[in-house]
Amino acid sequence: MTVAEAKRVGHPARGGRFMRLPDVIATTGLSRPTIYRLIKRAEFPQQHLLTRRSVGWWETDVEAWLQERSLNADHPS
Repeated sequence: MTVAEAKRVGHPARGGRFMRLPDVIATTGLSRPTIYRLIKRAEFPQQHLLTRRSVGWWETDVEAWLQERSLNADHPS
């Protein structure tokens, strides 16, 4: 199902939705500098260019990152 089709029938797209930076901050509890530092070190999902001046993150990518962090916290190396 395409994003347009999903929107038309009222279902989220397969990838979920794009989250803007304030949503990512609220969801993760991380600060803006920390998020971008983790991206630079390839330790956080990469943002996607939505327009020339806006970026977003797939909600499913952020949720998967949180889940992975939770599992790692439960089983430290």
